[in-house]
Amino acid sequence: MALGVNDAPRVTVRLAAPLRQRAGGRAALPVAGRTVGEVLAALVAEHPGLRPRLRSPTGGLRPHILVFVNAQDVRAREGEETPLSPGDDVFILPAVEGG
Repeated sequence: MALGVNDAPRVTVRLAAPLRQRAGGRAALPVAGRTVGEVLAALVAEHPGLRPRLRSPTGGLRPHILVFVNAQDVRAREGEETPLSPGDDVFILPAVEGG
């Protein structure tokens, strides 16, 4: 059963390796949500250890966390209000810095 809103589209959330340990070691999870924000809320409700990695103390998405829907950065779309369709892939990964 997918996490999230029952009548919402089911999507697959794919977590980058550094986040997987906070989600029981899983790389992919089925989650239901109409928007990226709903999916993120369902994800952290089921896996609270992800909350401090994904959310700032004020509740916003941390700036170093990148979220893509079907390889499109949500920052170039509607952010957390980006609508989702059944079967979408939502990728969550921390930005890599350094040189």
